[in-house]
Amino acid sequence: MKVTKALTRLKGTDKDPVFLLLHGWGSNEYDLPDLLNYCGASSADYASLQAPIAYGMGYTWFGTWAHEGVPEGQSLTDQALEAATAIDEWVTANIPTTRPVVSLGFSQGGLLAAHLLRVNPERYAAAVSCSGWLAPGSLPGDAELAERKPPVFYGHGSIDDIFPKADVDAMSEFWRAHATLTEQVYPDMAHSMNMPEMRDIQRFLESNGFIRPQIW
Repeated sequence: MKVTKALTRLKGTDKDPVFLLLHGWGSNEYDLPDLLNYCGASSADYASLQAPIAYGMGYTWFGTWAHEGVPEGQSLTDQALEAATAIDEWVTANIPTTRPVVSLGFSQGGLLAAHLLRVNPERYAAAVSCSGWLAPGSLPGDAELAERKPPVFYGHGSIDDIFPKADVDAMSEFWRAHATLTEQVYPDMAHSMNMPEMRDIQRFLESNGFIRPQIW
């Protein structure tokens, strides 16, 4: 697997953060950049990657699944590692090592945004996972993560029925143990995002120094 297409804005200095944007099942690289306008990062640099596998009118990070773009078990473990490795290789080739990378994704992209920290703990400064879930099993980077405790935001809806509750609980439990976790559950939200989540992401990014605080 290889990432070959990305929508980028990389105009900052060699120290400025870059937001790595990872779309969900059946979407594309144009899906997430506008979200930065709603979470206080409208002028930030970003790289929004297109998943390598064509699906319907868009693209997918995983080629097989149990239901609605959601692989399970060993299939999920294998595909998540393959996709995260391809993303990490793109980052290595295209973003200077001096620039902090904050991964942000939705659904499949939400899983991978966090999974990147497990694949290469030294490279990624933080992760924002919107309606993501956890790939089972362990990775060599997990022990280092538990020491580093990078900031991770996990937001999901209270009525999201894409994943079993056990998958959501596993995501929360893993990142409580391996990161400095900020978790928010949004009442009556299904598999989606909303403005309260955007505001919470903004506060998360401000509090960790990735964007400047805004005065309303």
